[in-house]
This record gives sequence, C-alpha cells and structure tokens, in this order.
Amino acid sequence: MGSMLKIHSGAALTMTSREIADLVESRHDSVKRTIVRLVKAVAIGDPPLVEYLDELGRPASEDRIGKRDSYVIVAQLSPQFTARLVDRWQELEQRAADMLPDFTNPAEAARAWAAQYEAREILEHKVTADAPKVAFAEAVRAIDGACHIEKIAKTLGFGRNKFFKRLRADGIMLDNNLPYQKYIDREYFTVIEQQPYTDSKGVTHATFTTMVTGAGQVFLAKRYANIGEGAHA
Repeated sequence: MGSMLKIHSGAALTMTSREIADLVESRHDSVKRTIVRLVKAVAIGDPPLVEYLDELGRPASEDRIGKRDSYVIVAQLSPQFTARLVDRWQELEQRAADMLPDFTNPAEAARAWAAQYEAREILEHKVTADAPKVAFAEAVRAIDGACHIEKIAKTLGFGRNKFFKRLRADGIMLDNNLPYQKYIDREYFTVIEQQPYTDSKGVTHATFTTMVTGAGQVFLAKRYANIGEGAHA
C-alpha cells in the first residue's frame, strides 16, 4: 500500500510496517513480531493499526510507525539498512513539504479544505461499500484457528477427495496433497509434521498434515463458494 502518509497541516508523518519490511528486505510478519516484542519491552510506543482489504479483497493490516520508533525497529531487524531508512525519511519529509499548501493564501487554503472534504467523502463511501466483504471475511475467520482441509471442504460442499483433486488441478496443492510453497508463504496453509510411521520393510517415513489458516479459509471460501461438487467455476 505504499507509505500511506497523512500529509496535511499539523499531521505527523508516519510510514507503515509493510514499508519498513520492504526497506530491510524482510517478511512483513517478521517486522510485526519485532514491533510486538519492542512494545512489550517498552522500547517503542504501541503503534496504531490500520486494517483494510488488499487488492484481492483479503483482510490485511499494517502498523503506522513514527520516525523515532522506525529507527529502533530497523536497528533490531537489520542495522546495515539504517542508511536506507534515513534516505527514505528524507524523501518522505521533502515530499510532505512540497505537498503542503500555503495556508497564508486564502484561495489555496480553501482548495486544500475542499480537497480534504472530498477525500473524506470518498473514504466514507468506500467503507460503506466494503462493509459486506469485511463482514464475510470476519465470519470465516471466526472458525477457531487453523482447521483441517476436510472441514473447509465440507463447508464449501465438497467431498474430501474431490476437494483435494480440485486443489491439485488448480495448482494450489502438490500431488502429495501438500500446498505449494507460495501459498504457505502467503499464510493460507500451515503444514504440521505428524508421528512418522514404519513400513513392513522397516523403513521410517515422515508424515505431514495440511491445515488451513484463517486467511486460507477466506481465500478458499471466496474462490470456491457456491461451486461445490460437480459444478464448474
């Protein structure tokens, strides 16, 4: 979502936790864990959380980080990227300075007020339009934690084996019914190692179970809802 700056008179500049992740070339969830740890250690303040729907309509969130706390976070994550963070703050502050209207000019001040009013109207309209999608996502997320594939398959009107077949055909699952790594990286699935078994020849085999996370339940429900067995997407 970019830096998500708020630039108007009297507002403090912030950058998001996702932008910090991009700057230090780290996963966003790793940055979020670092923020939680630093908040508990009272090394930084508890940042405000911004929740939204991403470009695919999935629930997502980012923290808004002030300048001082961003340095503490980056120092914990990757000290060698501090110079990059300094450069980014200079860029953001210069952009903010360039964008601020001249409030000593009545006409320019009036245009700035009108633009802010219009932006608020657009935001309120979007919040209203997104409300059903947010409610749907939260309803699916209400399922306690991660669940078995069989449970989500039944919810969507599929039999277990046919749902696995569908997931394999759609390039979500491998032939061994484990998810492709990119879907694990997106935190749709988690793979749990189970008790290994020994076959008749005395060879021990590792066994794994795929679980669907809350985000994965949203993803699968949006993709396969109202399809069920025997239907075509």
